[in-house]
Amino acid sequence: VYDRDGQEIGKVHEIAGDESADIFDGFGVKTSSFGAVKYVPAEIVASIAVDEVRLTISGGEASQLEDLHAEVEERILPEKSSWYQRLAWWLTGRNR
Repeated sequence: VYDRDGQEIGKVHEIAGDESADIFDGFGVKTSSFGAVKYVPAEIVASIAVDEVRLTISGGEASQLEDLHAEVEERILPEKSSWYQRLAWWLTGRNR
């Protein structure tokens, strides 16, 4: 994930939306190994490309985003995820 100036600010942690209705609400971005996951609403996403999400805000503004606390109704694991990725999700309770 990159800010408006092209500086990397983190990695996509999880995506929020409704897959069956093709709705993208936003995503959680992990800005550091020990940092909180910040919620990025769809309104501040400038573009999405392969391996790259660009935001309309600066890195400083991104650090001020709210922490992701939303309850997730369903988690969808990518079909191509490996057995150990699925096991990690299951062990951490993220499969619910």
